[in-house]
Parts: sequence; structure tokens; C-alpha cells
Amino acid sequence: MERIRNFSIIAHIDHGKTSLSDRIMQECGVIHARKDANLLLDSMDIEKERGITIKASAVTMEFKAKDGLTYTLNLIDTPGHVDFSYEVSRALAGCEGALLVVDAAQGVQAQTVANLYKAMELNLCVIPVINKIDLPNLDIDRVLTQIDEELGLDITKSMKVSAKDGTGVKDLLEMVVQEIPPPKDLSDSLRALIFDCHYDSYRGAVIYTRMFGGSLRAGDTIRICTTGKLFKVEEVGVFQLGLKPKNELRSGDVGYIIANIKSVAETPIGDTIFAADDNSPQPLAGFVLVKPVVFSSIYPVSSDDYEELGVALGKLQLNDASLQFSKESSRALGSGYRCGFLGLLHAEITQERLEREFDLDLFVTAPSVQYRITLKDGQVVLIDNPAHFPDPATIKMAEEPMIRASMIMPEQYLGSVMKLCMERRALNPTHAYVGSGRLELKVELPLAEVVYDFYDNLKSLTRGYGSFDYDIIGFQQSELVKLEIKVNGEPVDALAILLHKERAPYRARAICEVLVEEIPRHQFAIAVQGFIGGKVIARETVRPVRKDVTAKCYGGDVSRKRKLLEKQKEGKKRMKTFGAVRIPQKAFFAVLKRENE
Repeated sequence: MERIRNFSIIAHIDHGKTSLSDRIMQECGVIHARKDANLLLDSMDIEKERGITIKASAVTMEFKAKDGLTYTLNLIDTPGHVDFSYEVSRALAGCEGALLVVDAAQGVQAQTVANLYKAMELNLCVIPVINKIDLPNLDIDRVLTQIDEELGLDITKSMKVSAKDGTGVKDLLEMVVQEIPPPKDLSDSLRALIFDCHYDSYRGAVIYTRMFGGSLRAGDTIRICTTGKLFKVEEVGVFQLGLKPKNELRSGDVGYIIANIKSVAETPIGDTIFAADDNSPQPLAGFVLVKPVVFSSIYPVSSDDYEELGVALGKLQLNDASLQFSKESSRALGSGYRCGFLGLLHAEITQERLEREFDLDLFVTAPSVQYRITLKDGQVVLIDNPAHFPDPATIKMAEEPMIRASMIMPEQYLGSVMKLCMERRALNPTHAYVGSGRLELKVELPLAEVVYDFYDNLKSLTRGYGSFDYDIIGFQQSELVKLEIKVNGEPVDALAILLHKERAPYRARAICEVLVEEIPRHQFAIAVQGFIGGKVIARETVRPVRKDVTAKCYGGDVSRKRKLLEKQKEGKKRMKTFGAVRIPQKAFFAVLKRENE
């Protein structure tokens, strides 16, 4: 154990975390050329294209230090987006140290600070690393000042590296060996942390684990703490760009366990593994059952793809236990699924994987959040679907989820960002300077105001220099209403949304304007209305197509024309009463596109 070092790399998005991981593997001889490395820990095409890490990975390496000893380095790669912050915290819980990567051009960003706080809460040894020193026109002194003043880290231990050309990486590994402490044995009996999991089609769930006590071999029986289920271990081993079996995992090791587990849902991330015969198990701290916070309905454009969509979601869920879905039907869109996600990026990635990997054409409704409703009889219900919204007369109190947002930006953009926050019903804004010309703005915001386009607007207003991070802080009372859209007097359930009372008129008008443009004209006028309860708050009209019924009259008394026009008028009344209005599919896409702009 004295020669084991367990560490992670944490950073803001696009600061070079995964590139540095690849370069470290090359330095340790796991891979032999940079072109072979090319983001090896990011296995999905989407990860490589977007430059983000979605699933955590791990790799075990051997490094011969200057003191002549060979050390085992266990690198645990972590996701970089705020949606996956819980996975980051569990990966860090399996380490004794962390490399905090800061882009030499961009400096300290919001998630740099957020990830540092997570590492400090776990008492990890943090080594600041300035990456991308090969770029021209850099101000390293400015970044060092930010690390000193904003992060409070010891800049004498900071390392300057280039993940692109390998400069400084060997010295960085020497620093890892010297500064990061070896693991400690917390227990004589088996204690192992589940920090991630993936599904193998042939062998079931593969558990990523860090051993905190005892040892584990093939043939042992283990118990998962929260589920209480027992499994017989088939294989244990370590990660080396694949699974490398070993005879035994001991305290301090990072590796994998295969135990014929049918689904990743049976191995919750952050949970503890015990020996089956352990009568007084003490679980490791920090486990939280992850719950979705953003909800959308997914419908196939072709109804023939409904069964295939269900199969595809089931396959994705095998690898992603945080994805939840249930069957749903809509009069306008047919049969589909209501899905729960960890955040907007998680929803976007899931949709893209469904379309790419399973070749499906999908319609996805606008994202919503989960509201807490207290009824007059004392019952408390959680609502994420407008179709389940109770009668307003039975509601005692409605609450919406709130977040505490942290934004770091150049000082000149404070006014425009503050205006954006106030438009989104921000509370308790505070700001403080975190360096020369940069400040951090902290506000409390309703999650519903953030899930649409807040981050995109923030990036636009700050010319791309603003960064954003948030934590969910609970629920707050809200004036919640259900906005319904009716076309020719018939409600369109697929367009119903739950939102704050103040925002309802604007959203209703926007939706009605889009529908009027997209619904084809009929021979009668079509009313497109936005309702709250029985009250109309917005209305637009699709003008009718008028046939010239008087064209055959070449003269004679004017009463002949009037008689024909009156007859046409009566026919239009009957048509309006009995005529069905077909809303084209593109109208729903147009509404969703407008809401995302």
C-alpha cells in the first residue's frame, strides 16, 4: 500500500483533463504513441466530438520514480459537466489526491472552483496544474495569481504542463508520488466503494470499485449495502485500457468486479460492498440516491417505431441507471415515453444516442422540472407531467425546485448578466471580485428558469467568457399554473406546460403565434387559444379560406348574392362545429424550436 497512489483529475470543461490523462498513460507506458492515445478514456463518439467526458473511467499504471522504486498509479477519470457532479464526488471519494487542471489561457472558471470544493470536503491533497503552456501569448503569472487568490492553493507546488506535446508530464508524476499520500486501511473486513459501473452484454454489470478494507477474490460472496442483494464474484481485476483479471483485489486497490449482476440499477453509484457474512457492516459515507431533475416526453415521429424506442431506452438504461422512463400517450402525438434526466446535457446526450445508435427519428417535448404540490387534505405529491396536475381548487400550496447558481465572468458583463438573472426571477444576488477584472456572481434561481436556454444566453452575453455551476438547494413556494393550448376548442395535451403565473401570458402568446403560422388554413376560422383554468390569456386566429360563391351571378337583384352569402355563412358555422383541425407534425417542432431559442 505504501507504493500505491490513487488520484483523479478535475477541471472545468475543455481545460484539457482527458488529454492530460492520455499523456500520463503514454508516460507510464500503457500506450506507446500520442496518436494511439487520442482521448482513449472517452470511449463514446459523442464524448470525442463534444470534448466532454460523460462516463467516468479508470486506469492502473506503473511508474518508475527517481528514487528507483516502482509505484502503482490508479487514475480515476471524472465527468466534467455540472449534470454529473454526483459522479465526480463519488470518483473523488475513491482517491487520496487530485490534480486540479487550469487552462493557461482561460484561467480559473466556475467548475474549477466547484470541483475544488468537492475535493477539499473530502480532505484530498490538491496539486494545481497549469495546462496548455504551449499556446502563444499566455500570461502564466495571471493564472498563478488566480490560483493563489481565488483558490487559496500553494502555488509553489503548482506544475506547468502541456498535454499536447508532453512538456512537464514526467515532473508532474514525480510530484504525484511525493505529495499524494498512500491509501489507508479503514477496516479488517471487506469495504469497497462503487464509484461507477457499466453494462457488458455478455457478463452483466461491471462494477468500478475502490477497496477500503479487506480483500476480494473470485468465488467470494458479496452484499450490496442499500439493496441487500447477494452476488457471487466471478472475476476481479484492474483497468488497463480493458479489463485485466487478477487473483485478488486488496485494500487500497482500484479495480473491477464481475458478479453476474443483471443491471447497473442493482449497483447504485456511491454504495458500499460488504462480505456476505459481515454481521455489523458500517457503510462508507456520502451515498445519495440520484434522482432525475429534468423531464421530457419522447415520441417517435413514425408510430411504427414505438416498440423499437422502448427497446432502445431499455438498452441505454442498462448502462445508465439515472435514466428513468415510463409509457405515455398523447392524442396529438400518439404513444411515447416520459423520461427523467439528471440535467439538460444528460437529456441532450440521451436523445442524440437514441438517434445515432438506434437510427430513430424522435420528437422531444420541452423540458420541465418536478414540482411539489401540497393538497388541502394534507397529501404531498410530486408532479413532473402537466397531465397529472391536480384541480387548482384542491391545491393548498405549490413549490418549485430552487438552485444556487455561481457564475464567474469578466466584470464588464455584470450588468447584462444581472439583468438576465432578474428576468428569470433571481433572488439574493451577491457578487465578489475573485481577481483582477473578474468577479463571481451568486444568485438563487428557480430550476425551471434555467433548463430552457439560460446557459446559452449567459455564453452569448459574456462573449463565451462566462462560466456556470449550480447546486440544488430545495423547494420554494411558487404561484404555479397549468397553461393549456386549445385549437378550435379542443385541448392539445402535448403543448400543455406547468410554469410560474407571471411567465404564462408571454409563453401562451409565443406558442399561439407559432401555431397560427404552422396550421394550414381551412374553410372556417380556427381559434388558437391559451388557457389557465377557464380563462383565455392569449388568442390568435387562423384566417379561413373564402370561396367566391357569388362568381356565378352576372347581374340581377342584389338579394340573390346576399342569399348565397348567408347560405355560405351557415355552412361555415356547421363546418366550424363539426370540422376537425389537423395539426401538422412540423407545428410541434416549431413550438419546441421557439421555446429553445
